[in-house]
Amino acid sequence: MLAIVHSRASIGVSAPPVTVEVHLSGGLPALSIVGLPETGVRESKDRVRSALLNAGFEFPARRITINLAPADLPKEGGRFDLPIALGILAASGQIPPESLESHEFLGELSLDGALRPLKGILPAVLAAREAGRSLLLPQDNAEEAALASRDDVLAASHLLAVCEHLAGRARLVPVPRSETPGDGAAAVSVADLSEVRGQQVPRRALEVAAAGGHNLLFFGPPGTGKSMLASRLPGILPGLPDEAAMEVASVHSVAGQPLKPGGWRQPPFRAPHHTASAVALVGGGSSPRPGEISLAHRGVLFLDELPEFERRVLEVLREPMETGEISISRAARQVTFPARFQVVAAMNPCPCGYSGHPNIECQCTPAQVMRYRAKISGPLLDRFDLHVEVPVQSGEVLLGSGASGESSASVRARVLAARARQEARGMLNSGLSGALLDQACRLDAASERLLTRAMERLGLSARALHRILRLARTLADLEGAEHLSQSHLMEALGYRQLDRQTGQGSVVSA
Repeated sequence: MLAIVHSRASIGVSAPPVTVEVHLSGGLPALSIVGLPETGVRESKDRVRSALLNAGFEFPARRITINLAPADLPKEGGRFDLPIALGILAASGQIPPESLESHEFLGELSLDGALRPLKGILPAVLAAREAGRSLLLPQDNAEEAALASRDDVLAASHLLAVCEHLAGRARLVPVPRSETPGDGAAAVSVADLSEVRGQQVPRRALEVAAAGGHNLLFFGPPGTGKSMLASRLPGILPGLPDEAAMEVASVHSVAGQPLKPGGWRQPPFRAPHHTASAVALVGGGSSPRPGEISLAHRGVLFLDELPEFERRVLEVLREPMETGEISISRAARQVTFPARFQVVAAMNPCPCGYSGHPNIECQCTPAQVMRYRAKISGPLLDRFDLHVEVPVQSGEVLLGSGASGESSASVRARVLAARARQEARGMLNSGLSGALLDQACRLDAASERLLTRAMERLGLSARALHRILRLARTLADLEGAEHLSQSHLMEALGYRQLDRQTGQGSVVSA
């Protein structure tokens, strides 16, 4: 007797189909699993046997051959326990085989037949729908699956409940789609920008970075508010649309990280410690898992104390910052994770932090300062659209009882208006290139001369030139201007402070 059960593997953020074929034949009782199973899958025969017996089913005393097709696709984990158990039951006539055709099954079995939760459920839900089948999964995964449910997701807590449903004796109710707010940016409380006193230029730079999706580097002495400013960025970013939110949720599902209640539309904000390794940032492992840059997909990656990261760790950011994806190659497979993120970084000007401080003398030698700054390579620095100094604020500003700065809500309204203009062009300004860049950033003769002189004096690369144009386009969008003007270019050039000071051998202006 042959039974066929549909299931899904987990490879990166995709869920390729796996057909579980169960054949019962004569001979001495035995159970073998073929089809490139890894250790977790090979161990499923013991879990399935105990689960069936403890649930009151008969385990066939025959030769059982289980094939996981396709044979060249690696299978891992306990996600195939439920399909294997159902295949054995269908092949032995204990449940009707035809009831399996319209469903796909995922679930790890405990020894008493209870279903345990899995990672990477969302990609499986979307893939099963595309194939025209419903997905039956563990009850503990129902909340996550509800984000993508369209009455085609079923959840059960025990093998018996699954069998009762397939036999038509007790139908499972489809998981209802979760009710999510239309714009989830405010669903999760975040720090407000009004709490930042003074710092008008860095506040403006933060608004520009949010409006165009630009990479931003803050530098200045310790305690001036660099990290404080960066932590306010999520509060002025718009909520994610449905498709982008589902991409983010799928990455977090594969990584086994639960979504924040009510905040699945909130752009992610990741802040890895400076001791993080290259694998922690880009992802990896024998079974590749997403790293911090993929967990920051469609959101913000905040790198505090940037020069304290190992240089080789920082260099791995260069390619995904340009391409928007990261590929991880292993002996058995190659996995591609999305990594379209916005980088916000903060750094001190020197090891002691007080180079350029108006009141505290720097204790570092020139050689120490040079080694400290050399950890950030020129190509990496080139990929930051804005380099903004966060200066020391006076006591009168910090302790002043006057009106606080603009709230995140008012800044966010301008960001939304600017992004609406960019969406009309087809993409964020940070992604403009080629003909789209030329079309959106047309310059008059005077502006071209200005930009040419700036390139010669500052030694700007072609990449830096394009980033200045994109930044100027964002400034024009914030003003509602149709065309770029010299004022937009001048302000955009003013945010390239590290470029201006490279020739002087100083990072921080005195």
